[in-house]
Amino acid sequence: MRLVVRLIGFEWDEANWRKSELKHGVAAAEAEEALLKDPLCQVDPRHSDDEQRYVALGETNEGRRLFVSFTVRRGRARVISARPMSRKERAIYDEAKKAN
Repeated sequence: MRLVVRLIGFEWDEANWRKSELKHGVAAAEAEEALLKDPLCQVDPRHSDDEQRYVALGETNEGRRLFVSFTVRRGRARVISARPMSRKERAIYDEAKKAN
């Protein structure tokens, strides 16, 4: 699914940003790049009671493939978590890219 949202920027919770960077080696700028380069997105149904959350599979400018969990608040993507894609996620991403 292609998510079409007019984003005016990004918002980071400091604890989430540090966790993504320390635990997964993903810098904030990389997660932002992956969201800006036509990612494969879908609604994350596990969190829809509180607020709409999304998961995205995308690539950075350097070709690093990332899984990014986020929500949109006041036009800004608020990144919850970012990590390298799993093997299964890479296969899904590759198949979706081939279909386009």
